[in-house]
Amino acid sequence: MFTDIGPMELGTLAILAVLIFGPDKLPKLIQDVSNVIRKVRSFSESAKQDIRAELGPEFKDFEFEDLNPKTFVRKQLMENDDLGLKEIRSSFDLRKDMEEVADAVHGRESAPATAAANGSVNGSGGPDLVKKRQGLDPGERPPFDADAT
Repeated sequence: MFTDIGPMELGTLAILAVLIFGPDKLPKLIQDVSNVIRKVRSFSESAKQDIRAELGPEFKDFEFEDLNPKTFVRKQLMENDDLGLKEIRSSFDLRKDMEEVADAVHGRESAPATAAANGSVNGSGGPDLVKKRQGLDPGERPPFDADAT
């Protein structure tokens, strides 16, 4: 709940509490606040137990944290692998693909055995995208990419 409060803020709050309520009333105030927190927690737990009892035995493993959409989706997709999502997820090797793209951009060969076997660096037999052209041929227009402009 208060994970973003640092030691300086906590010290400042303690000093303000002593200044506002005084050292004689502060222990009684802390007791009252802790009793209220305990009562709210017990009320919330009893309400959860009542809801679970009313839902019936088929919802005995129901957790209220599952109502959070992020938790619900994670639980349904990660734990129930009826669709074979783990296999699909493991088939995507984005790190390898990104390394190949970075190698192509920097002019390094990522797989020399594959390139030698296929006769080109990119392995598709198409134009060599790694090798830089020296210049344009006379009368040739520079390449134009409509999506880049």
